[in-house]
Amino acid sequence: MEKIRWGILSTAKIGREKVIPAMQAGKYCEVAAIASRNKEDAERTALQLGIVKAYGSYEELLSDDSIDAVYIPLPNQMHVPWATKALQAGRHVLCEKPIGLSSTEAAQLLKVSLQYPHLKIMEAFMYRFHPQWQAAKKMVNDGSIGELKTIQSFFSYYNVDPNNIRNKKEAGGGGMMDIGCYCVSLSRFIFDKEPEKVLGQVEYDPILQTDRMASGILQFSKGTSTFTCSTQLSPYQRVNIIGTEARIEIEMPFNPPPDNPSRIWLHSKNSSREIVFKPADQYTIQCDLFSQAILNNEPVPTSLSDAVNNMKVIEAVFESSKEGCWKLPE
Repeated sequence: MEKIRWGILSTAKIGREKVIPAMQAGKYCEVAAIASRNKEDAERTALQLGIVKAYGSYEELLSDDSIDAVYIPLPNQMHVPWATKALQAGRHVLCEKPIGLSSTEAAQLLKVSLQYPHLKIMEAFMYRFHPQWQAAKKMVNDGSIGELKTIQSFFSYYNVDPNNIRNKKEAGGGGMMDIGCYCVSLSRFIFDKEPEKVLGQVEYDPILQTDRMASGILQFSKGTSTFTCSTQLSPYQRVNIIGTEARIEIEMPFNPPPDNPSRIWLHSKNSSREIVFKPADQYTIQCDLFSQAILNNEPVPTSLSDAVNNMKVIEAVFESSKEGCWKLPE
């Protein structure tokens, strides 16, 4: 079976602990190389994970013509620059979310990608590919909840470590970029439209200067989505998708354990039905689908324009909070 040969730009924790092992379990993925600015780190990680090649710079990996595609789990401010360099080097790109620090950056990357139509590029919103989300979207589309009217989502954890990349303002840290982006993305995914206007309320850490709690209302043509995300609250996540006839509740919407079953519920007026999904690794599914798009020369599951639009909504939440009024994502 033909496989895509992947290179990993960075020894970031998410890559080491989640994405690389998931890729190695895929049918269409071969993790062939890893790079770090510290070659010892690259060699150590390569040894731990059974990766053949280790490079002491990202440039070295990109110049390796045996590599087909790269996965980029670098800090947020490095996403667009290195995704651009990867495309210029002739590599397909799967880049962690958020795609960049702004919609302007994201649009610049989209413009660059259009110069390389033979290359695939996608923002890595892995949650969309988990069977529970595919089932939820199908239920909404086939009318199982009646008419979709509103979505409620919550995502939080507690982390006040000033040395953590998520708490560094200059690196694009803060709750909206790290986890609020999921709340925005899932709303657009389920409504299958862009919000017409956005209302946001954002609270900032006085020392870290990053957003530590943000709430938003997204107004769609046929309903609303409300959310709260926080980097300084008790850890919790939940999504409710509510229609005129029923409600879908997703227990672990964003990071369900890959080795345990996951479950959602369909609550109707007179009954509740639990739907259980076999263990599934959403990172494996994502990387296999992306690899198949390369092998079959088909469009990737999620276009880069989707990433640009997600950034526009995130920016509108910040602008709304600052100006105290509804804002148009633009």
